[in-house]
Amino acid sequence: MFTGIVVDKARVRSLAPATRTSDTRLEIETALDTSRFDIGASIACSGCCLTAVAKGLGWFAVEASAETLSKTTLGEWKVGTAVNLEPSLRVGDELGGHIVSGHVDCTATLVSVTPDQGSHRLVFEAPKAFARYLAPKGSVAIDGISLTVNEVEDRPDGAARFGINVIPHTWNATTLGRTQAGARVNMEVDALARYVARILGRN
Repeated sequence: MFTGIVVDKARVRSLAPATRTSDTRLEIETALDTSRFDIGASIACSGCCLTAVAKGLGWFAVEASAETLSKTTLGEWKVGTAVNLEPSLRVGDELGGHIVSGHVDCTATLVSVTPDQGSHRLVFEAPKAFARYLAPKGSVAIDGISLTVNEVEDRPDGAARFGINVIPHTWNATTLGRTQAGARVNMEVDALARYVARILGRN
């Protein structure tokens, strides 16, 4: 379980494609103290909950299955790709964002980026299957970052566009500052919205 509060902007230092007997292996270079990571620990990597399978000074390794690659942006990663990191929540930690499972629902597309006084305004488009989970002032996780939805615009094809504002700290401390229009991002809808939709028979 996570909160969507990114603690390090790391990078992919190596990548080994999947073989017949193994999944894709990625090594992540980080400024975090990896001595605090246990092998088998869960770490959110740009919103994807992955398991640490090896580690060393300033790096750790994870493996991604074909299912993970197909549902997320991980299949597009290469050496040097920036990665938002968040270790799993510990009992007693501050819940600064919202409850995030690390199970990416889909990829959304960044439609536009516009400076907005000291912040930046970003508009994303979510696919039809997940549009109903978005609501003004609701929460959404984009690439592992807990964000508040400003407004939602339903599209004729059933998709939804939604806007968020990103303050300078988040812009600089996460990968959002280098994400350009047209890019795909990992999206996880708010768990509360999912349960409400289920109760109402819309799931």
